Amino acid sequence: MNGEARATVQVDDGGIRVTRYELGPGDRVAWHRHEHDYLVVPITDGTFEVVTADGRSAQRATAGEPYRRGAGAEHELVNGEQPYTFIEIEFVSSASTASAPTHPRSS
Repeated sequence: MNGEARATVQVDDGGIRVTRYELGPGDRVAWHRHEHDYLVVPITDGTFEVVTADGRSAQRATAGEPYRRGAGAEHELVNGEQPYTFIEIEFVSSASTASAPTHPRSS
């Protein structure tokens, strides 16, 4: 497909924002900066590249195994050859976040 991910905001109540991302083969989530801490919950297994100012890194996510990152992360996500779907939960307020790994496994 080589297009943009389809992003659907499912909850946005001032405390959290929940967005579902659906990516086809080669689709991307364009360069962006996270203003809040966030948690990613993969719905499907996925392989993708994360592009940062420091370069590219191959990543792998497993369905149902969440990971989190802190505010300030800047990157682009480029999907691999299979469809990939995940839920992103942004902690918009100062509420504490659950413990989870800080990033998916590198492949």
